[in-house]
Amino acid sequence: MIQSAINRFIILLTPILPLSFVRIIAGKYVAGEDQAEVLSIAKELNDKGYSITIDILGEHSKTPSIARAVTKQYIKLLKSIYFDNLDCNISIKPTHLGLDISKECVWENLLSLLKVAEDTHNFLRIDMESSAVTDDTIEFYQKCKEQYPEVGTVFQAYLYRSKDDLKTLSKESNVNFRLCKGIYRETLDIAIQDRQKINNNFISLLRYALKNNIYVCIATHDLDLVEKAYQLIIELNVPSDRFEFQVLYGVPMSGWLERHLQNGYKVRIYLPFGKDWYSYSLRRLKENPNIAGYILKNIFRK
Repeated sequence: MIQSAINRFIILLTPILPLSFVRIIAGKYVAGEDQAEVLSIAKELNDKGYSITIDILGEHSKTPSIARAVTKQYIKLLKSIYFDNLDCNISIKPTHLGLDISKECVWENLLSLLKVAEDTHNFLRIDMESSAVTDDTIEFYQKCKEQYPEVGTVFQAYLYRSKDDLKTLSKESNVNFRLCKGIYRETLDIAIQDRQKINNNFISLLRYALKNNIYVCIATHDLDLVEKAYQLIIELNVPSDRFEFQVLYGVPMSGWLERHLQNGYKVRIYLPFGKDWYSYSLRRLKENPNIAGYILKNIFRK
């Protein structure tokens, strides 16, 4: 109880924490600041049996030149992944590629990425951001699929619309989506607010995907949901090549990742990296306050 109170107090202080302290946190959740660091970690995790998705931290590019620079980073990553023979793909955010500027800006950058993804026989995940860009994101996903089949998107369990969106897309072939709870702050009319109801919708979406032979990436750190996912997989007798489990780098899973591998289930770890590590690390700290106490203990030991 006391330790929990201390951890919560540290969280309240996060806006004024020294950069050096947050950098220690970043070392747990962020796979470095440059491509060499993230690819090195990807290889280490591949060697342990994990698949990887790399995500460059950041969103809401303000100018076409910034959006294009982000695109070039991803292109360089795809080529390096190919030449290093890594079990690794990439995930992009539409606003990072210029959606705040124009749809034309995003589409131009996506076309560049799709060409390289096809040349390197890789997969592209189009991530889902706030509900303000959900329609645009689905539109880009569908347009990308017309150009190259190895493209996936994301659905968020806390959005009321997600079930209808999934049903609509399920009419298409070779659907591959990442199922997560959702992290953006949304209004009552758009998103479910109650945690248990979000979890219930998560399982409802998962059941629909598994029953309809849709490839689903089960992306959660909620161990109760992981347990329920296992129950569904067993109940529906789902082949292990129709789903995978996904987690963020550095988030503790109480032995579940090893259990997945032992069961022959694919596990994919998302590796975020880049210069925008500060805000990301603060968010991870707020989501997992226990890490604050752990870090403090290690600092005082040293």
